[in-house]
Amino acid sequence: MKNETVREAIIDVLISAAEAQLRALRQLRKQKQPSLEKRRSNLDLVEDILRREGVPLHVKDIIERVERVHQVRLDRESIVSSLTKKVHRRDRFRRTAPNTFALSGE
Repeated sequence: MKNETVREAIIDVLISAAEAQLRALRQLRKQKQPSLEKRRSNLDLVEDILRREGVPLHVKDIIERVERVHQVRLDRESIVSSLTKKVHRRDRFRRTAPNTFALSGE
């Protein structure tokens, strides 16, 4: 009789676990897929803005346009630091004036 009780308890636990997994899967199905926009890095967003504009932009203008176009708020100090590092490595960006950046190929 004891084995039967243990067996029933294990089955109850497995059923509860399966039901919880099923609820979680149904919740995932209801959620929207994350947009590709959220997966892009801040520097990718800056690159997109500079590519769209086709001219060098001051960091203030870059931040404003990123927020307007991509609905992402950038931290000024962080983005200037990241851009400066890329400029020193000659990677994607160049500085045309103080706190003004362009794409290196343009």
